[in-house]
Amino acid sequence: MGNGWHEWPLVLFTVLGQCVTGGVIVMGLAWLSASNNSELQNKIVRAMFFLWVLMGVAFLASVMHLGSPLRAFNSLNRIGHSSLSNEIASGSLFFAVGGFWWLVAIMKKMPATLGKIWLLLTMALGLGFVLAMTRVYQIATVPTWYNGYTTLGFFLTVLLGGPLLGALLLRVASFPLNSAKLATLSVLALFAAISLAILQAFSLAGIYSSVQQATALLPDYASLQVWRMALLALGLGCWVCPLVRRTPPKTLALLVGFLLVVTGELIGRGIFYGLHMTVGMAVAG
Repeated sequence: MGNGWHEWPLVLFTVLGQCVTGGVIVMGLAWLSASNNSELQNKIVRAMFFLWVLMGVAFLASVMHLGSPLRAFNSLNRIGHSSLSNEIASGSLFFAVGGFWWLVAIMKKMPATLGKIWLLLTMALGLGFVLAMTRVYQIATVPTWYNGYTTLGFFLTVLLGGPLLGALLLRVASFPLNSAKLATLSVLALFAAISLAILQAFSLAGIYSSVQQATALLPDYASLQVWRMALLALGLGCWVCPLVRRTPPKTLALLVGFLLVVTGELIGRGIFYGLHMTVGMAVAG
C-alpha cells in the first residue's frame, strides 16, 4: 500500500510528456494560423523552446527509472513486440521530429509547405506517443490498470495541462489568442476527470484477488482525489476567471495555474501507480 510516489520518475515522465503533447498541438495550431505573419510565427517558435525543455526533463526522469542511462538503449530492443519499447520509441520519435522541426524553424530555414506538413506530423506523433503510453499499462494481470480508465485518464491529462501550457507560452509570444474555447475544453476535461474518479472508486470495490482487495491498496484514495480536483480547479480558475471578466489572463496567473494543474495531475498519477496490484492466485472483477 502507498501513494504511488515511489514511482516518481514515471509519474513525472507521463504527466510532463502528456502536457507537452497538448502544448505542441495548441502552439502548432497557432503557428499554422499565423501563416501570413512570419514575425509572429518566429515568436511562437521561440516560445516553443520551453516545450522541448519540459520534454527533456520528462525523458531524463524516465532514464532515471531505468537505474542506469545505458539501459535506455536496451528498452528499444523489442520495438513492435513490447509495449515498453513502443512507448520509448514513439516518444523518442516525437521528441526528435518535433525538436528538429523547432531547430530548423528557429534558424529560419524551414520552407513554408514542408514546415506545415512536418508540424502536423509532429502533432500526430505526440498523440501516438500518448496512446503508446496507455498500452504499457494495459496488462491483463493488473486488473486495476487493465481498463478504459487508464486510457481516458492519460488523454485527460493532455486536455487538462496541454491547453493551459500552450496558452501560457502563446501569451509569452504575444500571440492574440482567444482562449475561451481552449479553456472550455479544459473545464470539460475537469468534469470528465471528476466523473472518472468517482466511477473508478466504485469499480475498485469489485476488484479483488485471493490475497488482496483493490480498495485496500490506497486507503486515502478519496482524500487524495479531493486534493487533486481542488488543485485542478484552482489552476484552471487562474485561466478562466480573467476570461469571465473579459480581460486577458496575465502571464503570471497562467504560470501559477499551470503549476497547480501539473501538481494536481502528479497526485492523480501517484494514485494510479499506488493502485498497482497483480491477480495473485485468483481474481474477480
